[in-house]
Amino acid sequence: MLYQAYQTWSDMLTPARMSARAATGFRDQYLDGARSMPWLRRFFALAEVFDKSTVTHRRPDYGIDTVMSGNRRVAVREEVVADLPFCNLLHFAKDDVAAPQPRMLVVAPLSGHYATLLRDTVHTLLSDHDVYITDWKNARDIPLSKGEFGFDDFVDYVIRFLQDLADPKDTRGAHVLAVCQPCVPVLAAVAVMAQDDDPAQPRSMTLMGGPIDTRESPTSVNELATEHPFMWFEDNMIHTVPYRHAGGGRKVYPGFVQLSAFMSMNLSRHFGQFRKLYQALADERQKDADKIETFYEEYLAVLDLTAEFYLETIDKVFQRALLAQGELEHRGRLVDCGAIRKTALLTVEGERDDICAVGQTAAAHFLCSSLRPHLKRHHLQPGVGHYGLFAGSRWETQVYSQVRNLVLAVS
Repeated sequence: MLYQAYQTWSDMLTPARMSARAATGFRDQYLDGARSMPWLRRFFALAEVFDKSTVTHRRPDYGIDTVMSGNRRVAVREEVVADLPFCNLLHFAKDDVAAPQPRMLVVAPLSGHYATLLRDTVHTLLSDHDVYITDWKNARDIPLSKGEFGFDDFVDYVIRFLQDLADPKDTRGAHVLAVCQPCVPVLAAVAVMAQDDDPAQPRSMTLMGGPIDTRESPTSVNELATEHPFMWFEDNMIHTVPYRHAGGGRKVYPGFVQLSAFMSMNLSRHFGQFRKLYQALADERQKDADKIETFYEEYLAVLDLTAEFYLETIDKVFQRALLAQGELEHRGRLVDCGAIRKTALLTVEGERDDICAVGQTAAAHFLCSSLRPHLKRHHLQPGVGHYGLFAGSRWETQVYSQVRNLVLAVS
C-alpha cells in the first residue's frame, strides 16, 4: 500500500511540477527583461526550486564526452557490451588512445541510487584506464518474467563481467574496483574465481569504503541494520511495485524509502541547501545554483532493489557478517578468501567515514591470508567522509594515485 500511496501522491503533484517547468521555460524564452524585476526573479526562483526537488526514477546521464588521456583530450562514447536482466555492462570507449590501457571494472553500489553516482570516479579513472561499469537497472522496470535477483546473483554478475573483460591474448584478468556496498560480493566473487583457478581472476582488486566486517567500529547505519530482527525488515521495508510499471507485482525495497531514510538523518541540512538554491537563483548567482542543482539531480534519482537482494544483504552482510566470519556461502559452497593468491589487494578508508567506519574495509586483509605482503596495500585518507573517497578533490589528487600505482605495479 505504501508504494501505491507514494505513486498517487507523485501523480497528484505532476501537474504542479509541469506548470513550474513551463513557467521557467516561458521566462527563458520570452521574459529576459524579468531578470531586472526582483519580485519576478523570486517567483521564478521558487518555481525552479519546486521543480528541481522532484524525486525521479530515471537514470541521469554520465555526461562524460571527453577526458584528458596522456597529454591530449580524447572523445569518450558509451556502449553497452553486455545486457543482462538486472544490469548493463557499460563501456566508456576511447577510440583515439596511443596504446591499450588496463581494463578496469567499476562495480557500483546497488543501494538506491544509480551508478551515475560514481561519475567522478569514472571520469578520473578514464585518464589511465579502459573503464567499464555495472550500470544497474531499476527493479520496478524489470518484468517478473525475468526472475529474481539475490546476493548470489550479484556475485555471479561480477564473475561474468570479469570473465568478459579478461585479455583474450594472454588470458590475464582485468582490474576491479568496488565502492561501498559491493565490496563484499566483489571480494566473494574474486574468492570463488580463485577457488576455481579461473584464468580471468583480476590482477588487482580495490575495495573502497565497504562493509567487509560491520562488527568493527559500528556506525549508525550498522546499528540501524542490527537493532531490529530480520523479520522486521521483511515486514516493514518490502513493498509491491504498482502494476502500471513494467515490474508490476515485483517485491522491492523502494528507492524512495532509502532516500527518505538518508534525508531524515540530516533533514535540516537538505532544507538549508534548497533555501540556498532559492537565494542563488533569486540573486542570479547561476554558478552557485548549478552546483546545488547538479548534486540534487543525482541525489533525488532513485532506483528500487529487489526484495531478495536487499534482505539477503541485510542478513548476510550487516546482521551476521558472514564473510568476515568465514561462513559465507555461494551457491551452497563456502567462500574461502584464503584461496586468493594472484589478485593484488588495495583497501581504502576515509578518516571521517560515518557509513563504513575505519577498520571495516581493512578487514579484507585478514581474510586474504594467502596473499604475499607485496600484494597487499591499505590507504587511510585523512579528512574525508564516505563520498570524499570516490568523488571530489581528495579522490582526484590523493586517493586515485593509490589505485593507479597498484594497477601499474601488477599490469
